Amino acid sequence: MSSPSPVQIREANVHLAAVHRRVAELEQRLEAAENTVREQAESLIRKDEQLRAATQEITEAKNKEIYYLHEKLCKSEDTIQRFQNMIKEKDAMIGQLQHRCQLLDNICKSRPLLDSMLFHMAEAERLGPVVGMGEPTVKTSLTDGESNCSPNRISNHKDFSLSEDDQELDEIVFGTTV
Repeated sequence: MSSPSPVQIREANVHLAAVHRRVAELEQRLEAAENTVREQAESLIRKDEQLRAATQEITEAKNKEIYYLHEKLCKSEDTIQRFQNMIKEKDAMIGQLQHRCQLLDNICKSRPLLDSMLFHMAEAERLGPVVGMGEPTVKTSLTDGESNCSPNRISNHKDFSLSEDDQELDEIVFGTTV
């Protein structure tokens, strides 16, 4: 075998130096890449921890709000139930009051007839007994010898009137209505 020539050795040395530089450059780039990857991994770990903490906070806040809303819903349902019971009671009372109102309306509709009847009764009492018809042989009274219809007991028809407009009654001609 022959030994390499000085030119070949120089070329080989230049080539080895270039390969060595290239290897050193690649090792530096690899180390920089590893540092970058490590830093990114650490950054991702920190971000992951922050996101987990934020997720935990959000979950706790959500659970608290759900609990608060559940409590509020229960209170609202209780209030609704109480109001529904009050409405039932009020409806029952309204039913009773409507019935009473109807009774009062009926009484008010009958009032003119009652006023007319009382007016005629008072007028009949004012006239007194018919003179010359003869006296009954036996006195028939309901009380201590005095009739409930005697003029002494009732001074005038206004005592029997249900209306406060007594002057109008004297001027009104009463009749029956159907």
